[in-house]
Parts: sequence; structure tokens; C-alpha cells
Amino acid sequence: MLDGCCLVRRRRQHRCIKRETDIQPTPNMASSCWWCCKISPITHAFVFFLFVSSSFCHVRSSETGGIDPKNQTFRPGDELQKLRVIRERLNKMNKPAVKTIQSPDGDIIDCVLVHHQPAFDHPKLKGQKPLDPPGRPSGVNTNGIGAQDFQLWSMSGESCPEGTIPIRRTTEPDMLRASSVRRFGRKRPTRHVRRDSTSNGHEHAVGYVSGDQYYGAKASINVWTPRVSNQYEFSLSQMWVISGSFGDDLNTIEAGWQVSPELYGDNYPRFFTYWTTDAYHTTGCYNLLCSGFVQTNNRIAIGAAISPTSSYNGGQFDISLLIWKDPKHGNWWLEFGSGILVGYWPSFLFTHLRDHASMVQFGGEIVNSRSGSFHTSTEMGSGHFAGEGFGKASYFRNMQVVDWDNNLIPLSNLRVLADHPNCYNIHGGINKVWGNYFYYGGPGRNVKCP
Repeated sequence: MLDGCCLVRRRRQHRCIKRETDIQPTPNMASSCWWCCKISPITHAFVFFLFVSSSFCHVRSSETGGIDPKNQTFRPGDELQKLRVIRERLNKMNKPAVKTIQSPDGDIIDCVLVHHQPAFDHPKLKGQKPLDPPGRPSGVNTNGIGAQDFQLWSMSGESCPEGTIPIRRTTEPDMLRASSVRRFGRKRPTRHVRRDSTSNGHEHAVGYVSGDQYYGAKASINVWTPRVSNQYEFSLSQMWVISGSFGDDLNTIEAGWQVSPELYGDNYPRFFTYWTTDAYHTTGCYNLLCSGFVQTNNRIAIGAAISPTSSYNGGQFDISLLIWKDPKHGNWWLEFGSGILVGYWPSFLFTHLRDHASMVQFGGEIVNSRSGSFHTSTEMGSGHFAGEGFGKASYFRNMQVVDWDNNLIPLSNLRVLADHPNCYNIHGGINKVWGNYFYYGGPGRNVKCP
């Protein structure tokens, strides 16, 4: 007999999974809860020589010559000029609100008219309105759970009116925390490095497919609250849809969750998006921090904290994300849960991704600043190694891609790779319930990872 049910029926966008040997999910089970069999991961080890995530920003300040800001001489004139620049950017970035909601975690959520959102500052979008929803890929499960109150700001019962979208307000402290005010909300440009190089301090445990034409990707991502050791490190779990070379023409679309004290000022896991069309040099940004992504949903705030999260040997929660290319207009759409459209990246933003992706990646990444010459204790995923399995290690499951005919299909030849398996590792497998899956993560610094 099953010994419990889903702990969060009212938070319907999350899936609660409990290990129960010999139990298979059936269509008659309650939509707020489902069960899966215990599964044994199968380890794969492949080497891939390039990786997009070398683009993440360095942990040192680009405006202080790599010197810690606290060691800089205080110059009142420079500080006043910096504040003026920040306030000018904030005035442009934060749009007039129809309604304002105070979140329990300290965020301020502004309900902004859809056509006033940052995307419509783009010259090619000025005066336009968001497009109607496209047809979804064939093979998408329409009997799953949707998204209601999966973010802290919406749990008070407050919501944004129809015709508006919720936007997390950027504040002066947000920008003052940034290592570079000029590049606030953006990643550092890529360098031409080998995939197995971590000289920039970024370490990964990822699964990927390449060698074909991809028109989208889907996965369910286990959500945790990993410890991040200092303000200039982060821990994230995401999907990458990639095209172009790993030079200056790199195009990416990214979505997942991240813990980033520098960007958000706390240690909550937050739903995020990113895009670039020139290897992070001058285009793209996180969330809605620049013109680009067009949001259409009035229930989801990109950049807002996710709740609940998973606990060790306790309830497990994941978020399901789908990114796909609309065959009619060529825009890349983002869906959360089952049928909850968040918005889209217009096709004109991109060069290579105007056609298709050449690689899809799933997995975790952290920044290792090596403070005190030791490896960081920043955790990836749950902070536990893949071998601990369900309820202890973080996972990606039901990974799929979208083919040329707008069909959602299983992965073929999924490869997995960990940069430093003694610090963070990954074990992949496949079964009838989870399809393609992997467990991944780790604690960072330990006896074998000094």
C-alpha cells in the first residue's frame, strides 16, 4: 500500500514523486500526485570538447580590474556618478505598474501592461502586440498538471490582472551588488576554450545530444535549494538550446532555475531565462532585463522564487519546461508545466537559431572562485552525488527533443559528462516511466575534491 500522497496538491504545477517498487503510474491516478518505480542509473562517460557555458561571467569585477571592490579607495565623485547611471537604468528598466504586489521573500512584483514590457522597447517590436499562441508539438502530454502557485509572490492570493504581466522589480541594491553595472543582467562573453577547460571557474555536469537538427527540447527538472558559498558564485540547473559555433556567432536559448546571490540578493531557487545571439558579447540578458523575450502570461514572474522545493529523503518537486520553434512564424516559445505558455523569443533576435538548433544540453553548473585556494563548497543540484539516487540526488527526467515535423521525440545517443566527477558527477539511464533521465550534482569541496 502506498504510504502517502502528494504534499502540495494545491500547488498543481509541481509533481510529487514517491519511490514505490513495482508501482507504475496509470491514467486514473490523481493529477496532483504520481508515483514511479525505483530506478537504477547507468553511468556513461563521454568527452565533448566545447561547451557554451564558458560564457558565464567571471567572479571578479570587470570594472575594478579584477580587484575586490572592498579594497578600492572610496571616491565620492565616482560613487555619485555610478548612482546616477544606476538610477537612469532603473528608470528605463522598471515600467509603470498597474498594480504592485509585495512578495513574502522581499521581491516587489509590478503588474505591467503587456505592450509596455521591456521587449517592446526593441525597434522591431515597437507598436506591436504579443502574438497568439502557436500549435504545440505533437506528443505533448495534455493530461499533466498546470501552473498555479509555484512562486512565492503568488501564494498570498494576489495576481496580476488580465492584459498585464508580472515583472520582478529591479532595485538599486540589485545593481550595486553586480560585479559590473554596465553588464548587469548579462553573462560574460565566451572565450575560445576547450570543453574540458575550467580556467574561468565554471564546472558542469551535463547531458547533451548533437549531430542533428533540433527544433526544441523538453525536460522535468528537480528543484532544490543548493548552498552557494559566496555572493559571486552561483548554482543552476537548466536546458540549453544551441546553434552556431562556439565562437562569436554562438546562439543560445536557456531556461531553468538558479540560485544567484549576486543577481537576486538571496539564496532562493528562481525560475530564469536567458538568450544571446553573439556569444554573450552585446546581445541578450537574463529574464526581462532587456528587450527580447516577449512574455504573454500574467501568472508567472520570470526571476521570481520557486516554492516548494525538494528535501533530502522527503518530498520531491520538479518543474517541466518545453522550448520549441513555431513552424509558422519561426519564434521560439516557452511552456511551463502542461499548456502554460510563458512567452516567446522572436526569431529575428537570432542568426543560426532562425533555422534550427544543432545541440541541446541539460544539466547543472556552478562557479568555483577557489577562495582561500580551496575548491568551493557551493553545491550543485541537491548537494549530493548522483549515486545516492531518488530523494537524495537531483535529477532531470523525461528529456525529449522536437524534430523537424514538430513532433516531440525521445533522445537518441544521450551523452553525459562531468568536468570534475570528484566534486560533481552525473549518472544517466532510461526506463519506461522516466524515459531518458540522469541524476547529477555534488557537494563541491570534500576529501577527494580539495
